Amino acid sequence: MTSTFIFTVIMLSVLGILLAVVLYFVAQKFKVFEDPRIDEVSALLPGANCGGCGFAGCRAFAERCVQSETFEGLFCPAGGNAAMSAIAQVLGKTAEEQTPKIAVLRCGGGCGKREKSNRYDGMGTCAVAAALYDGDTACSYGCLMMGDCARACSFGGLVMDAQTGLPVADETICTACGACVKACPKSLLELRNKGPKGRRVWVSCQNGDKGAMARKACQVACIGCGKCVKACTFEAISLKDNVAYIDFNTCKLCRKCVSECPTGAIIEVNFPPKKVDPSTKLPSEN
Repeated sequence: MTSTFIFTVIMLSVLGILLAVVLYFVAQKFKVFEDPRIDEVSALLPGANCGGCGFAGCRAFAERCVQSETFEGLFCPAGGNAAMSAIAQVLGKTAEEQTPKIAVLRCGGGCGKREKSNRYDGMGTCAVAAALYDGDTACSYGCLMMGDCARACSFGGLVMDAQTGLPVADETICTACGACVKACPKSLLELRNKGPKGRRVWVSCQNGDKGAMARKACQVACIGCGKCVKACTFEAISLKDNVAYIDFNTCKLCRKCVSECPTGAIIEVNFPPKKVDPSTKLPSEN
């Protein structure tokens, strides 16, 4: 009885040792070397795993930065130029500075601008509502105002305006990661150049209906009149499917288009007040 027990223990011990040796050689053969610089790069990233860089998370982005010969096609919008510059110093590479961007909404039809034609009682998300119907107003292109984009923002840089019901990006927080752009089922959010001193001009509408129909659905809809196109001397504005679009790479921020737009569909932000010509004042104002 005792000898059987001792034999069993010895056999199990020998078997354990053999398996340990086998596992050691297998581990040595298939071990993966991880560059220690990956941890250094990861530490320089925001750690939000927002996906704005196009990778699954910050660590995946760090791995690609280490493995790639150049930073071409690689940029962390959340960390911006400062983070990429720091990463470049660690890896001994060159990072080209990129123009800061910000999310803008291409819909100006907030509360009071679009008359409601029905009532939605379903789940309160834009994704579900968009899959079920066109919206609670006559404009089938407009913002559904349920805040999917704001909830998608990991940084709290997008909030729903209490007065208009539309999402607004906070310039001091928005990192242009693009999470809100992906979350909008109607593709109403766009990443545009932040602009010098934060000054930007864009057409806040995507209504593809013809002029009269678009204006009936929303007071500030683009009616495709083309006045802005004619006013732009830099050929930065195009007209397609009854909607004007301003190319932010070509636009010189002259704002001639803003005053030409008959519906107020073109938005300008962070500009100083326009100077009033004294000769244009009414007699009662003099």
